[in-house]
Amino acid sequence: MVDPVKTVEEAWQGLKTLETRTLGALFEADGKRVEKLTRRLEWPSAEGETVGMRVDFSKTHLDDAALEAFETLAEASGFSYKREALFSGAIVNSTEGRPASHGAMRGSGTEADTEEAAALLARMGMLVEAIHEGVLGEVKHLIHIGIGGSALGPALAIDALTRDLAKVDVHVVSNIDGLALERAFAACDPATTLIAIASKTFTTIETMTNAASALAWLEKEGVADPSGRVVALTASPERAVEWGVDETRILPFPESVGGRYSLWSSIGFPVALAIGMEEFREFLGGARAIDTHFRETDGRANVPLLAAFADQYYARLRGCQTRAVFAYDERLALFPAYLQQLEMESNGKAVSAEGEPVDDPTAVITWGGVGTDAQHAVFQLLHQGTHLVPVDFVVSAAPGDALDPVHHRTLVLNCLAQGAALMAGKASEDAARAYPGDRPSTLFLLDDLDPATLGALIAFHEHRTFANAVLLGINPFDQFGVELGKAIAKRIDAGEGDFDPSTEAAMEAAGLR
Repeated sequence: MVDPVKTVEEAWQGLKTLETRTLGALFEADGKRVEKLTRRLEWPSAEGETVGMRVDFSKTHLDDAALEAFETLAEASGFSYKREALFSGAIVNSTEGRPASHGAMRGSGTEADTEEAAALLARMGMLVEAIHEGVLGEVKHLIHIGIGGSALGPALAIDALTRDLAKVDVHVVSNIDGLALERAFAACDPATTLIAIASKTFTTIETMTNAASALAWLEKEGVADPSGRVVALTASPERAVEWGVDETRILPFPESVGGRYSLWSSIGFPVALAIGMEEFREFLGGARAIDTHFRETDGRANVPLLAAFADQYYARLRGCQTRAVFAYDERLALFPAYLQQLEMESNGKAVSAEGEPVDDPTAVITWGGVGTDAQHAVFQLLHQGTHLVPVDFVVSAAPGDALDPVHHRTLVLNCLAQGAALMAGKASEDAARAYPGDRPSTLFLLDDLDPATLGALIAFHEHRTFANAVLLGINPFDQFGVELGKAIAKRIDAGEGDFDPSTEAAMEAAGLR
């Protein structure tokens, strides 16, 4: 029973007094543990069937006492109120005085916000369909230029959903290192290539430098009107016009959509161009199904909130500094990198939403890789190292390949076996061959990996990140920490100011002085 009178501090103190039991003991004590801690989330497939994913938390150390204590913390933290504020267009980004309307981009928000989003989506759809129909001439390639959220989300979705066939060959370029852009040039025919410039402000130095070089490449290769081959994806359309992009090829999105939450907006243009608008709408639909669950479900039945309970249990109560994510699916190879920005840029803060210092840990370090490759690289530490690392496993029940079924069977067997081995461990008289066990994991078992499922998986982790922020009392929607290094780089470039001796020596050695 949740005690609504507790303060946040009292709720945390209650959590810190919980008994710690091994996973083996927890299973022995409760024969219904798997049933209690397994959830299924569902949405309609493109064929109208019900599909979804099964999320199993039973191999975490959460038990009834911990769940009740975390539900008390959620109540004390104002979770229900803050969740409704997120969807109702209220100011949830307190430092910048903005709402966070990324949910509206997929149909979850106020009537005004969702109507605006529908109009923007229709505008993008018209351009995508015009390109597919050849209105802009033959288009075989797109070089999508962005950085951070303007690149990580599109790169993940394109890599995951276009393994079989892409309507347009898309190359995502984010790094200012010219080698990244040159690689894209080498793979594209300039005569049949479009350039997408994705920048919320249309001033991001890495993006705009790469964009200028891309136009120079088109001109050098004899394209008559390089500017006519550019599509702008931005919350600052006036700057795109000033830069030389035709208004008909500017796809705006609202200022209230943050970069790492922007895949659902026009930043998703390269995804729609690659997979088609119908499939892109399915992608949005999967995310919307998670929105509905997150908004309408309370307590431990709310699966993203339950995931946040597990996150906080390990970060604050067990002192874990990292969480590992392993996708046993080649199509999700970029998923850990996507989550790194989503989680660490959102919740890597040292002050509360009110600007007060936070005493306990906030975001953990998110890292991971692809199974089964990772088993031969980092799993040594997970099984026998001195660090306690909670692990998320993500796997699809349906294969993504058309080869002998032994490939997928072996893949899934390895995924399930790793979770079992981490929990059970193995005793040995030879200490070098002993596995301590009692190491936690969560399993995300997808029915398949299609546009709707990928949308659902990403939206789940957005809400998980938001739920963690509420429990921590921080603002997940600003990211001032990325600005300091950029400002110092500008000072170095301008030859302004004195720096520490190490930096001064490196500048001299690199030829910057």
